[in-house]
Amino acid sequence: MKNHFIAHIKKKPDGSWATPHLLYEHLIETAEKASEFASAFGNNDWAELAGLLHDLGKFHPDWQKYLRRKTGYFDEEAHIEGYGNRPYHSQAGAAFVFEKFKNSPMAKVLAYIIGGHHLGLLDWVSQLQSRIFDEQGNLIQDDLKKIKQIEESKQILESPIPESNPIIYKNGIDNNSKEQIHLWIRMLFSCLVDADFLDTEKYMEEKERGGYLNLEDLKQRFDEFMISKKSDTEINKKRNDILNQCREKADLKPGFFTLTVPTGGGKTLSSMAFALEHAIKYNKKRIIVAIPYTSIIEQTAEVYKSVFGKDQVVEHHSNLDPEKENSKNRLASENWDAPIIVTTNVQLFESLFGNKTSVCRKLHNIANSIIILDEAQMLPQEYLRPIISVLKGLVNYFGVTVVLMSATQPALIGKIGTPPNVIDGLENVTEIIDDPDSLAKDFKRVEFIIPKDLNSTKSWEEITEELNQYHQVLCIVNTRTDCRELYKLMPEGTIHLSGFMCGEERSEVIANIKTKLNNNEPIKVISTQLVEAGVDIDFLVVYRALTGLDSIAQAAGRCNRENKIKDGGKVFVFVPPKPSPSGYLRKCEDAGKAILRNKSNEDFTPSLYLEYFKYLYSNINSFDKIDFHSRLVRDASAFDFQFKTFAENFNMIDDKKQMSIIVRYKNSESLINQLKIAGASKELLRKLQRYIVNIPIYLFNKIREANYIEYSNGYWVQSDENLYKPGLGLLANESDWIVGDGVV
Repeated sequence: MKNHFIAHIKKKPDGSWATPHLLYEHLIETAEKASEFASAFGNNDWAELAGLLHDLGKFHPDWQKYLRRKTGYFDEEAHIEGYGNRPYHSQAGAAFVFEKFKNSPMAKVLAYIIGGHHLGLLDWVSQLQSRIFDEQGNLIQDDLKKIKQIEESKQILESPIPESNPIIYKNGIDNNSKEQIHLWIRMLFSCLVDADFLDTEKYMEEKERGGYLNLEDLKQRFDEFMISKKSDTEINKKRNDILNQCREKADLKPGFFTLTVPTGGGKTLSSMAFALEHAIKYNKKRIIVAIPYTSIIEQTAEVYKSVFGKDQVVEHHSNLDPEKENSKNRLASENWDAPIIVTTNVQLFESLFGNKTSVCRKLHNIANSIIILDEAQMLPQEYLRPIISVLKGLVNYFGVTVVLMSATQPALIGKIGTPPNVIDGLENVTEIIDDPDSLAKDFKRVEFIIPKDLNSTKSWEEITEELNQYHQVLCIVNTRTDCRELYKLMPEGTIHLSGFMCGEERSEVIANIKTKLNNNEPIKVISTQLVEAGVDIDFLVVYRALTGLDSIAQAAGRCNRENKIKDGGKVFVFVPPKPSPSGYLRKCEDAGKAILRNKSNEDFTPSLYLEYFKYLYSNINSFDKIDFHSRLVRDASAFDFQFKTFAENFNMIDDKKQMSIIVRYKNSESLINQLKIAGASKELLRKLQRYIVNIPIYLFNKIREANYIEYSNGYWVQSDENLYKPGLGLLANESDWIVGDGVV
């Protein structure tokens, strides 16, 4: 009888126990769904076998005893791996594949997947191997022997070995395919864990998923929107030309594309036009838009929501306002099963290199999709080797088209860097725009005023004097400390904007800036570079502290954005009193200085940015900060990977160098009280995310030692009322405090 063994059990609202979720049914249903997911890349039989074997250990009599009690009591947590000292049910299936594959190295593929379907992908040598083999290298079979005696398990055990070749071997076995074995395993793992989640979810709590339009219907909405917005202004004629080129190039075969469009060229909508046309022609499943900054992601999502409807665009990022989020969005963000996803680079790449089930379950839905990487120059240089590698793997083996979008394209094609630090970049990349340099000149809306002597600094007092001459002016500096120092010298009413402010206040400040600009009110803004990428504000005069050319260009994108004055806005580049902090920012500044020294009179064009990035990358110390090759490539032939170790070290935002503080700002007071009384919940933490400020550890330690914060249920919370001041943000520097007299 196939009704004897239980996979899951739950209580009904009245407190009684519901009909159990039978193990055999769970294995079959999970296998079918996993197979369906893996059909996107042609290895459905591998995913199907993983689905059939993943809970093999639940046939074990000891495991079933935990679900059944003599009194008829069932434990609703019993399905969780390792819960309450239960046997680890994952290792039985992981061990059995070695017997089934007759100890072939390929058995490791399924061992990673099955053995980690609750714990996450593990390192082979240090973590997974000892769960399956004893110290003498013999297969641990004690649990398997008991399971084999159970009649109901035999049909599962007799499932055939997969016949399909791994998708990564479609062109033969070479160095390129070996480099992508880890990605193939991740994709299979994703198919299994998402199928397992969904089948368990279907039993445990009925959730309403889906309800999205298909891409053809979304394209119709897009076309109708673009017609309604049609305008004959000169700048819109240029934007329409960009839009038409994107639509024409959408017929080209899937692969790598660059979209090099000046700021103000309408790339947000034009890139979507390309993606929709391309997706429909080549039967792609979804469009994923990845953006570097959470501070501006809402803006892009709002544009798409105005086109497609609020319920058709899924936002997935840490800065999302829970009050505006619906259950449909929350469900779809778990596994990206919607047609349009707007997310962050951090979410995308930390999922592609993650090991936990919660982040990996979405990966199979990246297959056969289109990824738009907005502001591509923001990809972190210390991770370029693994990022470029995984993008190649997605394009070459998993049907993905990648669009690198930027006004300042980085030099990612061909060889990157100089010996001995050289990596292989992208190949066979198609530019969507026919003549990016000419387009940049057509969209020229500003005049750059570059100092003749790039070694001659200006004091903050001198900068203040110049800024005070203007009715409306924006000044962007390189650090939060610089921002605070300059702001203190400015007249009353000046607006300060920096990362020392929580996300909630930053959103309010940006909205206030837009209102004052639209009403032509006097306004002076001192900001860090967080205002540069994508924040839709429009000044006629912008000052920018010397830095990399891409950042200077982004600053110029906040100047005369809508071409209000035909003679062009003014972008003044100045040399600040102190250079950028040592490290990458200093290298960007030095590279910008080197290029501008010889070419200060030239137009800022894609060709100039390409030269800048080549110079910058020639001085980078490493493109592989955490040793991608040794952990995920070198031992690929033996299928010996360090999944967990690599995932723990792949942090695009270096959490080890920063600490988070929940600050007291407006509505956060009541949320902090909830945290203190009831502890953290997922919903509460999502709300508190908008009131977090991240600071370097050395500043955090000073604040903690001064007793300005307290530890509350696992999180650091502002305790001194003077630590956070609206308009300034977190007063993190000693110079911000006046001893015995509150704050500045």
